[in-house]
Amino acid sequence: MTRIFIAALLGLSLAGPAGAHDPRPGPNGGFKVDAGARHHAELVANGTPQVVMFLYDTNDQPVPAQGYRAHAILVVTGATQRFTLQAGEGNRLVGTAPVPVPAGTKGAVQITGPDGATAQARF
Repeated sequence: MTRIFIAALLGLSLAGPAGAHDPRPGPNGGFKVDAGARHHAELVANGTPQVVMFLYDTNDQPVPAQGYRAHAILVVTGATQRFTLQAGEGNRLVGTAPVPVPAGTKGAVQITGPDGATAQARF
């Protein structure tokens, strides 16, 4: 199952959607990217193991995180780190990585909504 998930993430990372926005600064100090057709996501890492992802709709309005969950695969100093993010307050999904995650870390987050629909945010 994990191999299929990783293969899917790698495949999606090679074929970017047409008309996608480039990463842009978010209001919380991270970069905001497209996450499927219905969301934008901002990943905030600050050199600690705690990572926060903020969820927005396509009009950049906060989306309550209740009912959402996510799985992150981030590359930190050349090593792949996998961890989950759970709904927090407001539009925050919060997770704890196995190692400190510096700002600007690259990777992907698979987001699952309350309706079971999934989306991917690539940072």
